[in-house]
Amino acid sequence: MTPLISRSGTGRKGLVTLICGALATGAITAASVAALEPGAASASSHREAPLISGTPQYDNTDLYAFVSPDKSDTTTIVSDYIPFEEPAGGPNFYQFADDAQYDIHIDNNGDALDDLIFRYTFSTKIKNKKTFLYNTGVVDSLNDPDLNVTQSYDLDLIKLKNGRQQYKTRIADNIPAAPSDVGKASMPDYAKLRSQAIYKTAGGGATFAGQADDPFFADLRVFDLLYGGNLSEVGNDTLKGYNVNTIALQVPNSLIRQSASRPTVGIYATTQRKNAQGYYSQVSRLGNPLVNEVVNPQKDKDKFNASEPKDDAQFLKNVTNPELPKLIQAIYNIKAPSEPRNDLVSVFLTGVKGLNTEQPQAKPSEMLRLNTSIKPTAKPKRLGVLDGDNQGFPNGRRLTDDVIDEALQVMEGELVGSKNDLGDAVDKNDKSFEKYFPYVAEPTAGSRGKIAKAAAGSSTKSALGDALTGSGDTNMTLIAGSAAAGAAGVLLIGTAFAWWRRRVQRPY
Repeated sequence: MTPLISRSGTGRKGLVTLICGALATGAITAASVAALEPGAASASSHREAPLISGTPQYDNTDLYAFVSPDKSDTTTIVSDYIPFEEPAGGPNFYQFADDAQYDIHIDNNGDALDDLIFRYTFSTKIKNKKTFLYNTGVVDSLNDPDLNVTQSYDLDLIKLKNGRQQYKTRIADNIPAAPSDVGKASMPDYAKLRSQAIYKTAGGGATFAGQADDPFFADLRVFDLLYGGNLSEVGNDTLKGYNVNTIALQVPNSLIRQSASRPTVGIYATTQRKNAQGYYSQVSRLGNPLVNEVVNPQKDKDKFNASEPKDDAQFLKNVTNPELPKLIQAIYNIKAPSEPRNDLVSVFLTGVKGLNTEQPQAKPSEMLRLNTSIKPTAKPKRLGVLDGDNQGFPNGRRLTDDVIDEALQVMEGELVGSKNDLGDAVDKNDKSFEKYFPYVAEPTAGSRGKIAKAAAGSSTKSALGDALTGSGDTNMTLIAGSAAAGAAGVLLIGTAFAWWRRRVQRPY
């Protein structure tokens, strides 16, 4: 591929023709959105807004929704948090916030109001608060006493009508989350820990929470004046080697869609944070990728994160008159498509007619839209709908979908006849995804070197863990003894130095 780059995709003509035909007949126009009452919409990504970038525990980084490749009667939703987790970022490794509500929202009738909410709430426990360690020895299971810091969560299903809560049902209670992967010495079989964190729910669903490799792949030097104006410098996966905290939910299609004849659902995720008065307020929201990161200007980003889909009209101009094509034209002399960009309305606000619109008169609002009746393909194409693969973005979003290339091509007018093959030369994730739930790749371990070797006749666990997890203060011999000796030495030196100064200095 050519940077900001060119590739032609065979097989994409049919769907593009379908989309362009819908636009030509006036099925999707700016006028259809203009009647909306003022409000707001949002989708966030990695460090996309000023306020949320300072509180990463609450920051949605990416949202994925796809018909499960190995269980086509279910949909899998993956919502990621805490961007740019450095794997060796101890001793305080990465945790979900205890004062947050992590919500996955479902709109199954196209009115831009929630019909279902899946709510995750977390609780953190520390076994031994007298050590700085995340784990005090080798961790063999999620209930291992050497796993010092643990998180568990509850999962509730909230049913709503016309935006008002009708009832709430507990789906999963006190489920352990997978820990951060401290390293090979601490967690030699991380795959085992991950498998223990997968919980099967009633009705054939599943849930998982814990650390994972960041599935988003992109060259983020795009923010350095669009690759510095030098197209030969693209192709570096900036997110390679970083982890995220992941919530993954697998649910029966029949649970989330309105009916088999109306199979499309709108999906978005939010984070609510508890304030000092004990009330929750929304601080992050994510639907389609890159919307709040690239489509919205600075003045709208924080407002966008606090908004609801029903109020999306106030940001319409950001979609119909986007900044990015103008920047590309200024830097690379690639002509920007004519405005208003009604083609982008279909991608971000209504769904594409004949593919994934929720209802004939669905209210425009920003969220991922997934047609649950389209079966998974055995050979997914990374450009999704643009390359004739209707199961991919913007019909939901799979882990393998190359949304950077797709967004660039659509922004530059692929859907309105301006053929292009723009891209960032990063075409896949650095790690392979799993074939089964939760599908995301395992996180990069905090230690990338060889496994630590203990002295003959002992082990890291017995030498360190036993000393730290014993009863009372007197059993912490390993650290307490060393600390006491060190403190005594420092005290002795400090006392001697103070005495010497008093002897050599004149009083004033």
